[in-house]
Amino acid sequence: MEKKKVLIVDDEEDLCEILRFNLKSAGFIADVAFSAEEAYSKLKNNYDILLLDVMMGAISGFKLAELVREDYSKDIPIIFISAKDQESDKLKGFHLGADDYISKPFSVKEVVARVNAVLARSSGQQKRESRDRESKSSVIDFKNLQINKTNKLVTIDGAAVKLTKKEFEILYMLANEPHKIFSRAEILDSVWKDEAYVLERTVDVHIARLRKKIEPYGSAIANRSGYGYCFDMQEEQ
Repeated sequence: MEKKKVLIVDDEEDLCEILRFNLKSAGFIADVAFSAEEAYSKLKNNYDILLLDVMMGAISGFKLAELVREDYSKDIPIIFISAKDQESDKLKGFHLGADDYISKPFSVKEVVARVNAVLARSSGQQKRESRDRESKSSVIDFKNLQINKTNKLVTIDGAAVKLTKKEFEILYMLANEPHKIFSRAEILDSVWKDEAYVLERTVDVHIARLRKKIEPYGSAIANRSGYGYCFDMQEEQ
């Protein structure tokens, strides 16, 4: 598994080195920056998580977090590490999008544990968002025609349309890239794959049946003479 990259930002150099040593021992790639300015210049290295001290020089950890969110990423996890442990300080940190806030003095083992916990939560959230995007992208809506790749279901006005496996695959292939023309050979390669003795005429037969089954949207499957078929959203009236 690829190692996660951590950037430690604190003007206490000894503390940075202690954290770097322990995080590297725990399996991370750990870099340090002794000011917000230095940290900002290193952000191009695409870190997986930031550990930020609050009280530094000209630019505070709070300000650095704002810059990170504005200029680099709204999603990168941030943990503040600070001697400022008042409730108002913690609330400000969380308001800026912090994922955790650790008060000094702290246990190094606790920091490592919290880094692992924040990364686990972040990874879980990313996976959920990825699944949500995939789920959304697997459903194609065209007026009252809906094509759902996940459950292999086509509906018109909410009523299921009974399609064969190959009819469904042709419809999804065309509708998933509207206006793109697919040749008969491309449709055969995608839908029939390695099946032997399948003629290009077979595509025409399946599309003719498919058009009838999805009326009144059958005309959206357009024939581009000499080229092939496409799902043309301008065709259906």
